Amino acid sequence: MSVNDFRGLKCPIPVLKAFRIIKEEKEINNFTFLTDDKSAPKDFKDFCKNANLSIIEIKKCKSYHKISIKRN
Repeated sequence: MSVNDFRGLKCPIPVLKAFRIIKEEKEINNFTFLTDDKSAPKDFKDFCKNANLSIIEIKKCKSYHKISIKRN
């Protein structure tokens, strides 16, 4: 599993960085992204739909979202 902290970054940077990481890390199937961007849950849902990925969980923590996705 890969955990990436994107807190402090605003749309669309978290999704763009996530795309790059998923593309480069071909041996990893599960990814977790931490982000405090308010639009991130919707952005990541759209990203996963378009990139043939699956949302495992979107969890609201105190001041950020923990978004877990996997390759299909």
